[in-house]
Amino acid sequence: MKNVFSLFAIAFFAFLSCRNDEATVQKIDQIIQLYIDSADQDMLNTNIKGGYTNAKMNDVYGLTDTAPVNFSSKKDNDTASYIEYIAGARRIGIDSSGSLKTYESKIALSFTKSITDSTTATINDTMTVQYRLTPEVFQVSKIWYNNVLQFTKVADEPNIVKIRK
Repeated sequence: MKNVFSLFAIAFFAFLSCRNDEATVQKIDQIIQLYIDSADQDMLNTNIKGGYTNAKMNDVYGLTDTAPVNFSSKKDNDTASYIEYIAGARRIGIDSSGSLKTYESKIALSFTKSITDSTTATINDTMTVQYRLTPEVFQVSKIWYNNVLQFTKVADEPNIVKIRK
């Protein structure tokens, strides 16, 4: 009896290992790197005179007027500063046809800039992110900055947006 059980267990596990798993693993590609410069000056570097000293992001489609969006301030290998946005803003459906769906997030960006030692200015911008969803991939597809198309997805390339002011 013990041999029959062992033989059955081996056959069962062999069957499981040979089965074809047709479930597709969906690729997620939603990390955005946002660079902002003005006259070749890295505006996101808080250590440079004239750069932004503070940055905030707010979800325009959020459920409340104040819906902060998380982001990280980072530096690349060339020490250029950028904002890394991964997720957090509410996505609304804007189109759906078959298995392709399109979503959109809108983020208000607010930057503080020192004009003099005692004077600051606030710069308000808007970033609209469009996402593409299929059974195979969820990815950033287009990005508008202040209503100007600044990024269109290129397959297998990172989502890098360079804004020149």
